[in-house]
Amino acid sequence: MTFSQINQILFEGFGVTCELFFLTLVFALPLGLLISFGSMAKLRPIAWVFRTIVWIIRGTPLMLQLFVIFYVPGFLLGRSPFAEIDNGRFIAALIAFVINYACYFSEIYRGGIESIPKGQYEAGAVLGLTKTQTFFHIVLMQVVKRILAPMSNEVITLVKDTSLARVIAVAEIFFINEMSLLSKGLIWPLFYIGVFFLLFVGVLTVLFNYLERKLSYYKV
Repeated sequence: MTFSQINQILFEGFGVTCELFFLTLVFALPLGLLISFGSMAKLRPIAWVFRTIVWIIRGTPLMLQLFVIFYVPGFLLGRSPFAEIDNGRFIAALIAFVINYACYFSEIYRGGIESIPKGQYEAGAVLGLTKTQTFFHIVLMQVVKRILAPMSNEVITLVKDTSLARVIAVAEIFFINEMSLLSKGLIWPLFYIGVFFLLFVGVLTVLFNYLERKLSYYKV
């Protein structure tokens, strides 16, 4: 097998890895914000429900959650719904990743929002702004500045966690390598995969450093 053929195989798997990564962010970022609002709800039963969900998701391995999402519906219904749709395994992995990372993001959001002094909200009220307007016009950018560093860590962790999707046979880069290359006795592509992840993480690191510099004028 030539180097170009190996590259083609790995790039196909890496494309699935990137798709899983970006779709997880698209859905998990806003969902995490909604969960954080639920965790901070003034009604204790609502806050308790959301915090319990977050506690369960953060307290169990992502690999276990992948198995639960993919296999448990099949046990309960007699047939897995993911087996009846195209890309069912990928969709199951995406659901598990979105739920998992939304819960982690929610705690980062909650920490950032609760760190903002109450005086900011009082200032908005004095200016005649509603709570929603105060949050989006005054508080939000301060929260973004405070949570950018921990959020960047979670996003970089997500890059590496995408490899866990292989446990339910999602054809990401590691799964492709095992099925197509390791079976032929080729070990070095396994280390070559590290280059893909290092470059991906490097690009994200540069991006987050740039964003931190752009937001450095928000002094709170």
